[in-house]
Amino acid sequence: MKPLLDLLMSQSDWLVLTGAGISAPSGIPTYRNSEGKWKRKSPVTYQEFLSNETSRRQFWARNIAGWKFIGAAEPNIAHLALVKLEQIGVISGLVTQNVDGLHDKAGSKVVIDLHGRADTVLCLDCGDSQSRQRLQDLFKKYNPSFFDRVQGIMPNDDADIDNLDFSSLIIPRCSLCGGLLKPDVVFFGDVVPRRKLDLCMDIMNLSSGLLVVGSSLQVFSGYRFCIWARKQGKPIALLCNGDTRADHLAIEKLRADCGPVLRHWMQLLNTRNSLDEIDKLI
Repeated sequence: MKPLLDLLMSQSDWLVLTGAGISAPSGIPTYRNSEGKWKRKSPVTYQEFLSNETSRRQFWARNIAGWKFIGAAEPNIAHLALVKLEQIGVISGLVTQNVDGLHDKAGSKVVIDLHGRADTVLCLDCGDSQSRQRLQDLFKKYNPSFFDRVQGIMPNDDADIDNLDFSSLIIPRCSLCGGLLKPDVVFFGDVVPRRKLDLCMDIMNLSSGLLVVGSSLQVFSGYRFCIWARKQGKPIALLCNGDTRADHLAIEKLRADCGPVLRHWMQLLNTRNSLDEIDKLI
């Protein structure tokens, strides 16, 4: 742990990029194992969602089962430690690949949701937005028996979800125009909006280094941050419980749970700040 913490203590203005590993202790399952390989079925792509009604039903069947965990999830010590680190002033910005909104819920002020937010649903025709919870209530109203069957499914039980018959699942449409509804997230096969990438690049330019927390960086939208940092000659630190796509680019990497390490960094900074205050009085 010490080499990583020494590096983190040597710089200020870190850009932090978080992935699924930071939210796993909050009860939200990850898609990849410690080697960065799929441990669950790969998600429906954007193209499949648009063009195939069966794929849409399959997506929403999984989403209905998963939302009860995302909607009820609470920030864990890793999210809360990042809030304190931001308040201390060593984090210049926070970019998350997660769509669970837990950084915002924890109280982080400068957060870019790179892949969008799962708690909002958009109409692809008229652009109207609504809360995901409201849609969950409509799913329950239109599909009561399906809802009864998914109540006992646990976060990682993909097989149980796939064994459910979703062929007759009724999917609510937009209440304003009758259009197709989609979570306000970037699907596989879709792209991150240019304006959001430009904002991320601006923060990267102003940062002294990149800290990646809980991400295997297998998706290019996350890995590109390491490419940016490398081109700018800035240190890259990785805190992840498994292999990452950027292991060869990192100055330091620690395979460990995120929460205790981030909390230790916060404690070291608090101690140093206290000693600085004492020095001023001497």
